[in-house]
Amino acid sequence: MEFKINYIAIVIAVIANFILGYLWYSPFFGKIWAKEMGFKTGNEPKQSEFIKGLVYMLIGNFLFAWVLAHNIVAWQFVPDIKEMGKFSNAISSAIFTWIGFYFPVHLGSTVWEGKTWKLVGINGGYHLASLIVVSFILTYWI
Repeated sequence: MEFKINYIAIVIAVIANFILGYLWYSPFFGKIWAKEMGFKTGNEPKQSEFIKGLVYMLIGNFLFAWVLAHNIVAWQFVPDIKEMGKFSNAISSAIFTWIGFYFPVHLGSTVWEGKTWKLVGINGGYHLASLIVVSFILTYWI
């Protein structure tokens, strides 16, 4: 069996995820998120912190897309998965990854870190949206 990863799809997924993150945490939910995190709105990070954050996000987005691509490709070897179709594969990949790996962490953050349900909704919603976007890009281009 051949195991190929489309790195162009990964780069596009990284860019799409980066744009989604900007939109999610700036115009869509930025003020609410900052309030829930206890940040003062209007405080701009230092340029060095901002650049460091962008670099870390790019690295994180790459690792996220790269590992998810491997996961999606690995599941394509299961005969029943191909019969589901790409749309179902993308949705299943996103939702089951979110339920199993992201949502439990968000649940724990309400108890152990004192995060509000509003913050869990914003962060959890972003992670689910991110998984859906990246899963569709990878599933259709792998």
